[in-house]
Amino acid sequence: MVHGEMGMRCRFRFAADPPMSDRRVPEGDWVVLRSALDRRVVTEAALVLAAMEIPHRTQWRDHVWTLLVPAHAVQRAEAELRSFEAENWRREGPAPMIHTFDRGWTGALVFLTIIWLLPNLEDWGTFGWNWRESGMMNAGLVQDGQWWRTFTALTLHADLGHIVGNSVFGAVFGVFAGRYLGSGFGWLLILLGGAAGNLANAFIQPAAFLSVGASTANFAALGLTGAFMWQRSRVEARSWKRNFAPLFAALALLAYTGVGGERTDVLAHFTGFAAGVAAGLGASTFDIRRLGKSGQAIAGGLAVALLAYAWLRAGTVA
Repeated sequence: MVHGEMGMRCRFRFAADPPMSDRRVPEGDWVVLRSALDRRVVTEAALVLAAMEIPHRTQWRDHVWTLLVPAHAVQRAEAELRSFEAENWRREGPAPMIHTFDRGWTGALVFLTIIWLLPNLEDWGTFGWNWRESGMMNAGLVQDGQWWRTFTALTLHADLGHIVGNSVFGAVFGVFAGRYLGSGFGWLLILLGGAAGNLANAFIQPAAFLSVGASTANFAALGLTGAFMWQRSRVEARSWKRNFAPLFAALALLAYTGVGGERTDVLAHFTGFAAGVAAGLGASTFDIRRLGKSGQAIAGGLAVALLAYAWLRAGTVA
């Protein structure tokens, strides 16, 4: 493989920074046959043409790699490439390029700040509220209309080990969601997915069921990221293995981390994951880049405001 790569660079003049002569469109009757952001796509096509002794040139222009052939050879070159692609459709192609928005840490830090602040507010009896009684998941009360508990319960934890575990998994899963969906929009969907998971769980469990913890949102983040990356990459992937890789990875993590422990609410993990998958599928149909920085900031602010409003309702309900 190393020798082949070296020979390829020599013959087709690929380099990290192409010479200026390669940046100009060739004069005469040369026609663009293929273009791609990934150099490997053009390289593969060029190797096919070289094997068939079809004249061709490669070029880097405006951040895009192109493969050109003489006008008289277009039909033959196109036929050879189509034949090659038909015979090799099962082969792995270059990894799909999925846009990232930021490092993902902004949303994760806000998440950690909130869940670590709540124990102190509870200990201090801030505002004179009984934070735990007012905010925990109570299936019967949620069924009676106290929807805000589906949000507030995500910020409460049973003990130190519980909050540490959810901090680690929440930060890791949330960073990935923030990278691919933006720290604002991604965490808004995580919050909504966690609340939706709690809501579904409340109507499945008996009325006396009680729970606290951010794990429902954590698994919503896992499902969100896995489904979003699956949908965004499946069009470009050439094999079913690469197509479903993000979703398989998410399911494997769910199975590995979402089951176990006497006090583990396994059902909430699955409902949160399912809600996240639904959110990821929906988000994949939208060009998130259109939000811009201001849209991401608004989405993040909306997530915090929604959580604050839920706690206001919880603290003031009779």
